[in-house]
Amino acid sequence: MRFGFHFSIGKGLEGAIEEGVKLSCETMQIFSRNPRGWRAKPLDESLKGFTAKAEAKGIAPVVVHMPYLPNLASPDEAMYFRSIEALVEEIQRCQFLDVPYLVTHLGKRKDASPEEGIRRVVNALNTALERTAQEGSGVMLLLENTAGQGSEVGTSLEELAEIVGGVKDGSRVGICIDTAHAFESGMPIHTEEGLNHTLERFDALLGLEMLKVIHLNDSKTPFGSRVDRHWHIGEGEMGLEAFRNIIGHPALQRLPAIMETPGSGELDRKNMETVLRLRAEVST
Repeated sequence: MRFGFHFSIGKGLEGAIEEGVKLSCETMQIFSRNPRGWRAKPLDESLKGFTAKAEAKGIAPVVVHMPYLPNLASPDEAMYFRSIEALVEEIQRCQFLDVPYLVTHLGKRKDASPEEGIRRVVNALNTALERTAQEGSGVMLLLENTAGQGSEVGTSLEELAEIVGGVKDGSRVGICIDTAHAFESGMPIHTEEGLNHTLERFDALLGLEMLKVIHLNDSKTPFGSRVDRHWHIGEGEMGLEAFRNIIGHPALQRLPAIMETPGSGELDRKNMETVLRLRAEVST
């Protein structure tokens, strides 16, 4: 398992690489633009070698996360089509940066039925993939599971499987599992038996080869709370043993694991020390 963090791009994309090096990252995640706005500045030509620069520092893969505002399940037509445009643009930006994975939340269906929410997400994904069939062909969309707050889409493995099953070009979609979201939604990944059961269900519904990235986060809220609050590794409701099991599980060894824990600096350093220690322990 390769470890890294989600980094701010306040100091620029290349500044994020330097932050990753300081924390001994082996992978990393970024936003390609301001995550709280719709407008994106064009990427400078000098960034075409961005991924190669990260790889030269031992950081791979680089993952981009969609900004916060788009809602691919929205029943509001203006919001829905604006969200599809944002997804298309983000795929193109990833292609420009030579980034292989774009993680996206699936959105909230608001007052629409679960069936309608899923239908709208599938249509949005198909539209964006069709529109980037050429200029975005090297980018895989990773659908992230949710904690289940309110009307969120993509909380269960069954919902994710239904959405993936509706995507016409299955070669361009995969899954990102967030451990905090899974725990908060009621997947019992905090116990060895529960983790094995969850991965068996994942394999039966989606195939483990679909799992490309892990967001490695503890939870500040209890099991099944359906409230999304990330916390530091081993210090939340999941506990240290849960992460020892996750990091040591044979089916997960090949994956990049990106921490989205609160704070930065020394807090990040402490989280990295924790996961590296656990990896060393399960490897002996």
